[in-house]
Amino acid sequence: MKKEDLEKTFKDAGVIRGGHFLLSSGLHSGIYFEKFRLLEDPPLTTQICGLIADEYAEADISRIAGPTVGGVVIAYEVARQLGKRWLFAEQAEEGRDFRRGFQIEKGENILVVDDVLTTGGSALDTTKAVERHKGSVVAVAVLVDRREEDKDFPYSLFSVFRSRAKNYSPKECPLCKQGVRLEKPGGSQRKAR
Repeated sequence: MKKEDLEKTFKDAGVIRGGHFLLSSGLHSGIYFEKFRLLEDPPLTTQICGLIADEYAEADISRIAGPTVGGVVIAYEVARQLGKRWLFAEQAEEGRDFRRGFQIEKGENILVVDDVLTTGGSALDTTKAVERHKGSVVAVAVLVDRREEDKDFPYSLFSVFRSRAKNYSPKECPLCKQGVRLEKPGGSQRKAR
């Protein structure tokens, strides 16, 4: 699959949605990327994750790490395609951590893979967990980079699809001011207003 075909593929699969959405970051947006429309189609997931695997096929990486929930399947599929070991970081009291017996060797090269990058919170929490366990973060790769601006990101960043989706704080959201119904997609326990 070519990167230039992704927008159509994502729209056809229902990955890209329009409306008024409460993101897990707490921000509001008129665009939502529903990764589970992609993940429910294993052959399509394999193709899309193949773009990340191709990007890092020659990199010195021993493992692929992803944050729960959305990054788990994507990180696993990239690891499977690269023939590498996989692990995931769960939410902890402060950020994320590796549990369930996952161990990182000192200096081990880790690729962090996540689903959608809006503020970078879950990916960066995963990189911090890698570093706390004395691993080395080689890069961060995501399916969708939806940041408004290409601000400095502390790691090498690869995205399969880039969309400069406008995000708003709840107080500044024009969709709220227009009275557009706010949807709470995904697994967030936050209540829509």
